[in-house]
Amino acid sequence: MSRTSKRFVLGASILGIATLGMSACGPSVGSDSAAETDVDYSDVEPADKITFWTNHPGGSMDIEKQIVADFKKESGIDVELVTAGANYEEVSQKFQTAQNSDEVGDMVVVSDATWFTNFANDSLLPVDKVLESAESDTSTYQETLFDDYLYEDAHYAVPYARSTPIFYYNKDHYKKAGLDDKAPATWEDVKANSEKLQEKKIAKSALSYPKEDAYPAWILGNMVWGYGGGWSNDWDMSAMTSPETVEAVQFAQGSTKDGWANVSSGVPEDDFAAGATSQVLGSTGSLAGILESADFEVGVGFLPGGPKETDKVVPTGGAGVGISAKSSPEEQLASAMFLDYLTNSENTATFSGGTGYLPVRTDADMSKVYEKTPQFEVAVDQLEKTRTQDPGRVLLPGGDTTIAKSLQKILTSDADVTEELQGAQDELQGLYDNDLPDKLKN
Repeated sequence: MSRTSKRFVLGASILGIATLGMSACGPSVGSDSAAETDVDYSDVEPADKITFWTNHPGGSMDIEKQIVADFKKESGIDVELVTAGANYEEVSQKFQTAQNSDEVGDMVVVSDATWFTNFANDSLLPVDKVLESAESDTSTYQETLFDDYLYEDAHYAVPYARSTPIFYYNKDHYKKAGLDDKAPATWEDVKANSEKLQEKKIAKSALSYPKEDAYPAWILGNMVWGYGGGWSNDWDMSAMTSPETVEAVQFAQGSTKDGWANVSSGVPEDDFAAGATSQVLGSTGSLAGILESADFEVGVGFLPGGPKETDKVVPTGGAGVGISAKSSPEEQLASAMFLDYLTNSENTATFSGGTGYLPVRTDADMSKVYEKTPQFEVAVDQLEKTRTQDPGRVLLPGGDTTIAKSLQKILTSDADVTEELQGAQDELQGLYDNDLPDKLKN
């Protein structure tokens, strides 16, 4: 997909739904859009002080503090680092609530599942023009990661703490089971390996899925795509009950019924590091913690493909940073300067090495990181297999929660997969189809 293309064709109805989902904490979608404000930044002097609202992804507070201090030395601009929440959802809620006051951060961390609701409430500035004025070379951003914030030819954030799932396996367990020391290439290979691991009774489970509140729809998006399905096809929710999606989810349910997989009662990555499960699909952001905690050799590999697709089967995730539409032009320009600095080739390499998140610039020198943690190179190489997530999960308010509830029921019971997915589809379609003409954009 080219950077000048439209990422999604959105109807007015979805903007109305976004407003409904957040009407208690922000202005209506019908307010003046930041995209309609034509500011000539060439005549603007950057502000002396700006604020950055963050949850310090991956325990990155110390790294952020150092980058802020270095930026002050280079630019003379003060950046106030504000802990705006414990997670992405809390930061987003606080940012929206603050829209009705003068206490809004100039920059805000926005996740794959929160940026669009902020955009729909006209809270985010389209960043392309101001980044150009800040002399930022956006061509060096990883294209898939940057275009996750693309809507109608404008970007509304820059990538920051970005991740994908990767396949983790316990090399000791594989050796005991007589398996080759490599990640399985397909889900059928995962099944075959898992059945051998279970036969040997090496661990409590051969493979663990995340539970309802740990983003199972993100992780299992890989499996669904591999079977040729999806959580939605753009805004067509009928993809949820397509034969391909049903077949994929039936495969997942069969894995728990047959006993070679389970749903973790906690965090699958923690189970894996403790040796309680032999394999997980987990975030690249978990790599550093797993390597530190595990007392065995950790294997990593690309996510498995499926019977219909083996290439673009890796969902992106994590967060970017946006600029407030309410900030003054002076603050917006200073913010753009900081965002370019925060994510430049040197700082993104430092951030990646300290957290396990992916480098967001193609010109980042990761050699020192690879030397220290060679497994991390697999995660970066896998970026070639990424694709943008389905709107029904990440952009439709409540979409991820709806899918997660269905997956939890399916993976832990004998629920009829087709019926359960139909119920989820109906719920998503109901959100999408709500008639809110008085709240839609003109």
